Amino acid sequence: MRTLSAVAAAIGVLALSALAIPAAHADEKFGDTEITGVVVNGDRPIVLGTTERTVTVEVTATDPAGFDAINATLYHGPYSAPDATVSSTSACGPTTDATSTCTLTFTLEPGTVPADDASAGTWSVSAYAIASDSDAEFLDSAATVAVQRDTRITADATPERVAWGRTITVTGGVRHADWATGTYTGAEAGRPVELQFREEGCDTYTTVKTVRTAADGTVSTTVLATSDGSYRWAYAGTADTAAAVSAGDFIDVR
Repeated sequence: MRTLSAVAAAIGVLALSALAIPAAHADEKFGDTEITGVVVNGDRPIVLGTTERTVTVEVTATDPAGFDAINATLYHGPYSAPDATVSSTSACGPTTDATSTCTLTFTLEPGTVPADDASAGTWSVSAYAIASDSDAEFLDSAATVAVQRDTRITADATPERVAWGRTITVTGGVRHADWATGTYTGAEAGRPVELQFREEGCDTYTTVKTVRTAADGTVSTTVLATSDGSYRWAYAGTADTAAAVSAGDFIDVR
């Protein structure tokens, strides 16, 4: 368990470097320091492709004495034994402001951290604020965020010039970022994908039917040609993979 003397001793170190995930402990609070808000990536999921991405975490804390350090760490898995952690480039402070919002920057590197797709899903943020009078608050899980594999979809409707009432074949493919290999690979079989149509002159797409992906991530179906317009595929996403929509492919019905 942390003690006030330990907090005081930590101030000089933590203000100079990012906080690593410590040994397991419960949330702790000393004095009147309070972390009042933690916002990760603007409250949006973090969508990660095959190249590194920088995201921000905003930690807001209050204490009448001001702060020596405010910081946070992103991690995946249990707090006591995370399988992936990302530290910020530096802590915020010192500041005399009684209320301070610290904007921290984190870099995610596919193939390194996260090492592979097993780290997709819910990540947590541990945060701390150390006041100038040695009051402090430490939170094991101050916020959570979805870290998702990027998704790409293609659509191809043929024939592009077709007589009214004839059959149109619409194919496509759903691929997700593979963090370990740095490539995009086909979605697993059985993922639902919506075929959508927008009639020429309209602003919105409507769903025609739902088709499930094959073992290689491809989708295929047929529809009857009734009017000019564009077909596209829409994937709703999962906890691990991002939602995505393909470009529309125009059909000229004669």
